[in-house]
Amino acid sequence: MKELKNIISQNVRKFGMIIALFGILVIFQLLTAGTLLTPLNVTNIIMQNSYIIILAIGMVMVIITGEIDLSVGSVAAFVGAIAGILMIRMELPVVLSVIICLAIGALIGAWQGFWVAFVKVPAFIVTLAGMLLFRGLTMVALGGRTLAPFPEGFRMMSSSFINDWFSGSTFHILTLIFGIIATIIYVIQEIRGRKDLIKYNQEQSSQGLFILKVIILSLLILAFTQRLAVYAGIPYILIILLALIIGYTFYANKTIGGRHIYAVGGNERAAQLSGVKTKKVKFWVYVNMGILAALAGLIFAGRLNAATPQAGNLFELDAIAAAVIGGASLTGGIGTVVGAVIGALIMGVLNNGMSLLGVGIDWQQAIKGLVLLGAVAFDILNKKKSS
Repeated sequence: MKELKNIISQNVRKFGMIIALFGILVIFQLLTAGTLLTPLNVTNIIMQNSYIIILAIGMVMVIITGEIDLSVGSVAAFVGAIAGILMIRMELPVVLSVIICLAIGALIGAWQGFWVAFVKVPAFIVTLAGMLLFRGLTMVALGGRTLAPFPEGFRMMSSSFINDWFSGSTFHILTLIFGIIATIIYVIQEIRGRKDLIKYNQEQSSQGLFILKVIILSLLILAFTQRLAVYAGIPYILIILLALIIGYTFYANKTIGGRHIYAVGGNERAAQLSGVKTKKVKFWVYVNMGILAALAGLIFAGRLNAATPQAGNLFELDAIAAAVIGGASLTGGIGTVVGAVIGALIMGVLNNGMSLLGVGIDWQQAIKGLVLLGAVAFDILNKKKSS
């Protein structure tokens, strides 16, 4: 118990997020009489919040460098509008249209990154201007009208499911197999990680706590995939999300580029003196944010099956809230991709649970605001206590 208490106290922010997510799940599961965690609703939570999770992954990288991006919602809307023009009006192939839209997102990110990194205009001003600019361009591109419907091949990305190769009747067999394989891979990775810690004489938890953690997380993976298997299986968007989470986590934790991002956010001057090209780091972080904002816009448009001028409204605030609730510090240097995803899930479960209870959108916004304020206050108080 003493060891467990020490681990929790040393990782209070991370455990606080997980406990908060678990507590919210339990509360809404009870209040909704079990509706929250039904197979259909679990799938809905994933699909409804996929674009926020994608934006949160990009936003946490921006925030780690000590910057901010207020334009992502407008960029997502603009790219969705361009996708509508390309696929619906011009009838271009889906793959070509998606590539063009992602390239436009990269160019937008490069435009904003240039002003922030090289001209040194404050990111708040640059991205606020971008928010207004691309919202206006969205209305101009669509002429204030909605374009619909998108081709079936495009909608598959955000609304369809992987076919069951085994033709299961009660369960989606392929999803269950995926869950078992994912659990095995997770267990192997944990064992390898522990062996590396032992090999290099680094501190690790006791064997009992290690086994308990592995068992609990393995059961959660299996339970999650079982919920999906009961409904329709694995949505394509979940594969995209998993690829992004794994890829960006690896990049942030295991590569030189990832370390440079943390170094720039922790102390930009010291990083520059150490040989880190701080301007290029910030520039490419914004390029990355532009690409992910474009991807989020495509997924949202595909799920809505329409390009609309109102798309992306307040997406930037949801993305920032997800990153901050997930442990990112607005002063830079602190944050994780997994934390941002957990923060996005907390926001998503709050939205979904309150909708199931019939809470109006006005009260939903007020409650989310209080949650964000509480998360930031908790972070500040925790830092003061540590110091």
